[in-house]
Amino acid sequence: MANWWTDNIVEPGKLPLFLALSSFILTFLITRTITRLIKAGRGPFRDVSPGGLHIHHVVPGVVLTVVGGFGAVASSTHGFGAYLSAVLFGVGAGLVLDEFALILHLQDVYWTEQGRQSVEAVVLTGSLVVLLLSGFLPFGVNDLSEDEQSDRLALALNMLLNFAIALLALVKGKFRMAVIGVLLPPVAIIGAVRLARPESFWARRAYRRRPRALHRAQERARRHDERWNAVRRRLQDWVGGFREPPAGSGG
Repeated sequence: MANWWTDNIVEPGKLPLFLALSSFILTFLITRTITRLIKAGRGPFRDVSPGGLHIHHVVPGVVLTVVGGFGAVASSTHGFGAYLSAVLFGVGAGLVLDEFALILHLQDVYWTEQGRQSVEAVVLTGSLVVLLLSGFLPFGVNDLSEDEQSDRLALALNMLLNFAIALLALVKGKFRMAVIGVLLPPVAIIGAVRLARPESFWARRAYRRRPRALHRAQERARRHDERWNAVRRRLQDWVGGFREPPAGSGG
């Protein structure tokens, strides 16, 4: 175990990334626990409202993210400064993304239906960082041979092709597949070759004169949503604490 840790995390300089991911996940879980307690009126925790102004935790999150980010840029991948900056950045990012929906909608939607977007942003971000920690590189660079990586033209063409595929998946309304496909190109390829979501830019343009294709896209989206929406909502309820009726503020 010690050899694996040294060979795969410490020596490649991935310890700051691991610390950032760990502090990010831990901060999100602790924050959600505290906000649930505040919502239920339990424990010693209360909203921070000096002078009647409610301070959302995205505010200290932004400060910590800025401090940790600049600290990481100024540090190497080893040493106490790099590790501390990684932890500060992870804590800040956890606080910020826990209120991602507030930033997106510019209003307190923490416990509303729109607030589920915060949980989805955290899960997606955590998944991408796990892939990075596991050795996956953007646009499939890790799948190239050493000779291909040394050939700048081949490397540039590979990255451009994979970027185009991920962009096509995004235009087709497959946001999650496009984002994950940046690190796992086969996922983006699946999203790019399959039918577009009916509300996507691609469907509005390409299916405008093809009613049969639009109907197939609508039916496929309906079956997909019926199958997976319930699973996604249960995960969001479990992680984000949306089981009780919306009440109170976000924290």
